[in-house]
Amino acid sequence: MDVALLTLFAVAALASLFMSWVIGAGSSGATPFAPAVGANAIPTMRAAFVVGIFGFLGAVTQGANVSEAVGSGLVGGVSLPASGVIVALVIGAGLMAVGIRTGYPIATAFTVTGAVIGVGLALGGTPVWPKYRQIGAVWVLTPFVGGGIAYVIASLLPRRDVPERFSIAALAGLVGAVLANVEFTSLGPGGSAGSLVDLGRRLLSVEGAAAAVGLSLVVAVAVGLLVHLDVRRDETGALRRMLLALGSLVAFSAGASQVGLAVGPLLPLLDEVGVASTFSVLVGGGVGILVGSWTGAPRMIKSLAQDYSSLGPRRSIAALVPSFLIAQLAVLLGVPVSFNEIVVSAIIGSGVAVGGREAISARKLLMTAGAWVASFVLAFSLAYGFGAVFQP
Repeated sequence: MDVALLTLFAVAALASLFMSWVIGAGSSGATPFAPAVGANAIPTMRAAFVVGIFGFLGAVTQGANVSEAVGSGLVGGVSLPASGVIVALVIGAGLMAVGIRTGYPIATAFTVTGAVIGVGLALGGTPVWPKYRQIGAVWVLTPFVGGGIAYVIASLLPRRDVPERFSIAALAGLVGAVLANVEFTSLGPGGSAGSLVDLGRRLLSVEGAAAAVGLSLVVAVAVGLLVHLDVRRDETGALRRMLLALGSLVAFSAGASQVGLAVGPLLPLLDEVGVASTFSVLVGGGVGILVGSWTGAPRMIKSLAQDYSSLGPRRSIAALVPSFLIAQLAVLLGVPVSFNEIVVSAIIGSGVAVGGREAISARKLLMTAGAWVASFVLAFSLAYGFGAVFQP
């Protein structure tokens, strides 16, 4: 085995682990439970602990899709060498660390995507325009779709003509139906990916779209009925439990998506080095996210929970439902997506529905959006420059 190559891979793996830690301390660790902390449903330190656990589970059971897209779907014609992987991850993690230090939620997806594309093009790769259009569409539409859905939900929840034992139950049923169709590692035939609905169809020996729809409806009704009874028995407690459940699901989805930004660039090197499997790399990335969530996320959680708007449980639920839906769509498409963008946009939508424009800080939002755009441009420029200078 080439010792030099193995050494470079080890350095790249350490850079990937550091990136995982930064993700856990930043976007993946902070955003899922920021609304719950803002609504006083859970203390900051406990939120960081819970989000780390669910982020790890998401990384291990759902992380392969985005990891493969980041590893081989962003640049055509070349495979990043170990040195290119190191450059991309160090630049992405470095910019994220600046965001954590300053308290501004720089988007991980923007920094890593920009860095990987920059290095790849500098090394002679070709642009993958269909993937770029898909990524660009998700990035551009997320604030409008997420904020719009959150606005509608936040507008409906406090209405007297829409009792919350029905509205909250309907939202829970929708989330349950989506979760039943989410694909997890090893749930499919022969250890392939599959959903709970797929598992149910195999157990019941039924096939076809009608069976999938029927099983999804059964899950939706069952979850909705449980939440309905819970709200009738204890409305305040039920809202808190719903909020914590949604935060956990968003944390799970964050781990599934964000781990790809950390370990995706490593995947093309695995066959060449032959010392690790995709699953083991995902586990390593998940551990990094977990440790980052426990040690570094509280600062960002506090920043998001307090600085963007004063959240109650209803507005927090309104923010987390679209966050979960968009996150799972991105995982399905294999698109690297920013959880800062998803959750912050949803927080804005729910805030405007209740308190109008006065409920949010325009200055903070403009600075955050500027940091997102600048992080992509800066990451791309730095990575392209390093790649052009140090290309083999």
